[in-house]
Amino acid sequence: MTGVSEGDDIVTLKLLKQKMHDFAQERDWERYHSPRNLLLALVGEVGELSEIFQWKGEVAKGLGDWKEEEKVHLGEELSDVLLYLVRLSDICGVDLGQAALRKIRLNAIKYPPPPPPVSSADDASSLQ
Repeated sequence: MTGVSEGDDIVTLKLLKQKMHDFAQERDWERYHSPRNLLLALVGEVGELSEIFQWKGEVAKGLGDWKEEEKVHLGEELSDVLLYLVRLSDICGVDLGQAALRKIRLNAIKYPPPPPPVSSADDASSLQ
């Protein structure tokens, strides 16, 4: 694929979108990249990601007890999910970055942070 290197410092959704577009175009796969087909491929990749965790029970943050090859495999499957999601959003004409930011704003309204806890000193002063 044109311009792919593993040492790039900055990875953006725009860069991934362009690379996925170029990748599909270079292989004449665009005709297969309908929203339905991409969604089904994405679901398949989520299934592969799920298989990694299926029999592990609870997994600690950082995956400290995982072997390096398990972490590499996890990264590959996470990447598959991300790349299909980016490609699907591109084909559907959705700006995924803006949609994600909007969703975070909506979630902040729907799920506001809890009020700060009231200390016992505050309780005593309010009683006076």
